[in-house]
Amino acid sequence: MRLHSLRRDTKGVTAIEFALLAPIMILLLMGLFDLGQRLYAQTLLTGAMQKAARDSTLATGPARTAAIDALVKSAVMPIVGRDADFAPERLNYESFSEIGQPERFSDGAPANGRYDVGECYEDVNGNGRWDSDVGRSGQGGAEDAVLYKMTVTYKRFFPMASLLGWPELQSIVGTTIVRNQPYEDSSSPVVTRCS
Repeated sequence: MRLHSLRRDTKGVTAIEFALLAPIMILLLMGLFDLGQRLYAQTLLTGAMQKAARDSTLATGPARTAAIDALVKSAVMPIVGRDADFAPERLNYESFSEIGQPERFSDGAPANGRYDVGECYEDVNGNGRWDSDVGRSGQGGAEDAVLYKMTVTYKRFFPMASLLGWPELQSIVGTTIVRNQPYEDSSSPVVTRCS
């Protein structure tokens, strides 16, 4: 065959084009599937967390935290797999405005706007030390605002993570905030400490 006839011959061009483009398309599709699976798992986790949080605000809620966590796990586990790690966390506050706020302190010398050891502070959560978050661990009592958070860590389903430099494990976090029902009187004294 002459060079001129080889140039005009188009047999096999499709196979070469496919060989060049297929890896990129497959990687792109697996990335989209991975993203879609993550978004679906996040949506399921958020919905399960909101339902569980509503159930936990009742008077029987504090005694049923393990059962409520199990409900969240059972809703999300079919999507993330049985090897997933579920880490629940509950912090309770007297009001919604306290969520994420530090314990108040008297800013002595040097007046730098930060807590320094030895300055007096209001020990709102009663743990004997100043904290950057006033939340107390657990479900809390009547009328407390509760921050309920669940972190789920699981192995990616699609094997392209290492090709893209992504970690093999990924985490999703569901967070919701509710107020416990007024089933009893709520009182928690605040102690001022200087250390």
